[in-house]
Amino acid sequence: MSDPDHGRLKHLKEVLSRLHHNPVVAILGARQVGKTTLARQVSAAWKGPVHRFDLEDPRDAARLVDPMLALEGLTGLVVLDEVQRVPGLFAPLRVLADRPGRPATFLVLGSAGPALIQQSAESLAGRIAFHPLRGFSSDEVSPASRLWLRGGFPRSFLATDDHESLRWRDDFVRTFLERDLPGLGVNVPAETMRRFWTMLAHYHGQTWNGSELGRALGVAHTTVRRHLDTLSDALVVDVLPPWFENVGKRLVKSPRVYLADSGLLHALLGLRTQEDLERHPKVGASWEGFVIGELISHLGVDRKDCWFWRTQAGAELDLLIVRGSERRGFEIKRTSTPKTTRSMRSALDDLRLDSLDVVHAGPHTFPLAERIRAVAFDRVREDVEPF
Repeated sequence: MSDPDHGRLKHLKEVLSRLHHNPVVAILGARQVGKTTLARQVSAAWKGPVHRFDLEDPRDAARLVDPMLALEGLTGLVVLDEVQRVPGLFAPLRVLADRPGRPATFLVLGSAGPALIQQSAESLAGRIAFHPLRGFSSDEVSPASRLWLRGGFPRSFLATDDHESLRWRDDFVRTFLERDLPGLGVNVPAETMRRFWTMLAHYHGQTWNGSELGRALGVAHTTVRRHLDTLSDALVVDVLPPWFENVGKRLVKSPRVYLADSGLLHALLGLRTQEDLERHPKVGASWEGFVIGELISHLGVDRKDCWFWRTQAGAELDLLIVRGSERRGFEIKRTSTPKTTRSMRSALDDLRLDSLDVVHAGPHTFPLAERIRAVAFDRVREDVEPF
């Protein structure tokens, strides 16, 4: 197994670089994904004084009742953990970030997504840089089969065996629903959200159908959409938007939904071992979501640049990445003998792709047609060039 601490050096270097150029840097990621550990590594590498506030600790929260009074006299690096619990901090941080000479630099850690980003961006526009942190990726640890089964949460991946890993994930789900979501101001009963999250596990990789899920839960489609937004904001569900433009075809305009971590997906599906996973009807969808996450991590792209594409006639592309004028497509096939299809050719032409890579489970990378390659998943790091 690779050394996970060595793997996280990439994140350490990026955060230190951002702190050099920005008075405020935010590390955003789900609970237990390793934000605090990364912040400790940043603190250890920081040349100068370091001050840390854990806003889940009542004593630290009490010290920040008056943020200006607590923070304006500090110099060096100031770390504020679980900053979404004190949303009133962002306005004082703007004042502190604008002081001449920058006596202090602020590293804030958050377990909430778009809502936190929007609030901090409005208060700290031009002053804050964001560093998203997910679980381990295959760039950082191995073997990939364990990473797929257990997911990327450090304690799950590093558990002594599959049983211990699953127990940690089960505990995470329970704690997340019973404590973490209420702490973010979510007032939905834990059992209701567990039922919804489990339903999403069975819909993993499918196009969002709020009416169908609403009927299954006995609530309106608008209610289940709020539940989806809640789990997306908490960074445990990914919503991949559809790409559509005037290409003269009727296109699917609902997003695809994936659980953000394959290990949590398997826990909610009750899959304990690799053998359980291989026998389950969602094995293909699970692998698809896992590979998409690995591709996005390896390519170093922002998720806002990522889409899927599907026509009403059935042509589709699992992952479309658009960066400026460059368009790259990726199709995920859990087979060792990938072949070109009419759907791939349609995507290549209709989307004007620069390239289309078919990521597969076999051992070799080889050309399939003009601008279409078969790429072995185990060789993605060597054969797929980052942006």
